Amino acid sequence: MSKVTTLVIWTGILGLSALPTLADDAKSGSCWLRDAASPTPTVIYTLCEQGPLWGTSDGGATWTKRETGSSERLRAMAFLDANRGMVIGDHGLMLATEDGGKTWKPRPIDSKEHLMDISFVGESGWICGFQGTLLHTEDGGKTWEKQNATTTQTLETVFFLDKNLGWTVGWAGTILRTTDGGKTWKSIVSDAASWSLTSVQFRDPQNGWMVGFAGQILRSHDGGLTWQVQKSPVSNWLTSIVFDSANHGLITYDDGLLVSDDGGETWKSTRTESSYFLGKLLKVGNAVWALGQSTMLKQDAGGKWVRIESLVPDRSLGLSATPSAAQ
Repeated sequence: MSKVTTLVIWTGILGLSALPTLADDAKSGSCWLRDAASPTPTVIYTLCEQGPLWGTSDGGATWTKRETGSSERLRAMAFLDANRGMVIGDHGLMLATEDGGKTWKPRPIDSKEHLMDISFVGESGWICGFQGTLLHTEDGGKTWEKQNATTTQTLETVFFLDKNLGWTVGWAGTILRTTDGGKTWKSIVSDAASWSLTSVQFRDPQNGWMVGFAGQILRSHDGGLTWQVQKSPVSNWLTSIVFDSANHGLITYDDGLLVSDDGGETWKSTRTESSYFLGKLLKVGNAVWALGQSTMLKQDAGGKWVRIESLVPDRSLGLSATPSAAQ
């Protein structure tokens, strides 16, 4: 049995039995922050897997809780502007808001699979998920149509540099690339992709990076047609990668971050004050914030990563946050 197969089986078992169910979490009032969006430098939203949404319009000084009303596990969200947004989750769930999360309405889509990630470029958007699910919209998310992914592997994340050039990656080293907005997707087979992949980022049409399990960092110089392994200082599960406005690279993992000061050519580890189980990086204006299990971090004036104390979803519910299955 290959290490890829072993890992996928292990994560599947973990998702089924080792951690609390969503129903258990809902009863306990816990909140696992799964995603975040910043449509403007002062408007930021964070999404609890268990249903609530937290929003700020003053750059994080104060936060307001909104309820989506979902009974399904929520996994990702996107906001086109300060008011229009969508959340996605298990069993083909999509909810949409037109008023900054105050009210939510179901939006029908042609899928019952677990949906993992959603990304927009202008009014064009894409969703990826289990069993090779790929969906596309050209009208700001009002209607969606299926795209042919040419795979049945779970796709963890989708990234588009513009309306035509995009990539989606997932389990067992799955890499797909499109140059026509997803009308056609090409499978990229790479020996370098030896583990499942969780995040992909391109700085320009040629230069891109992917990260995933076992500290895996892959680098492409030709638009994602070929990939090379980069040295990683950790063997942890790498969960998200972003480059800031100054071309500094950041990668999250459970105990901290990897940083690159040379445009992504080399990486070094920097630990946070606690294990926040960091899972997402978010661009907020010219800065980058990091989203953890029940907290958000940002850099202070000295470059130290500090907790945003104003966002405390676990305390506001009166209980500690409890992680649930990632898959």
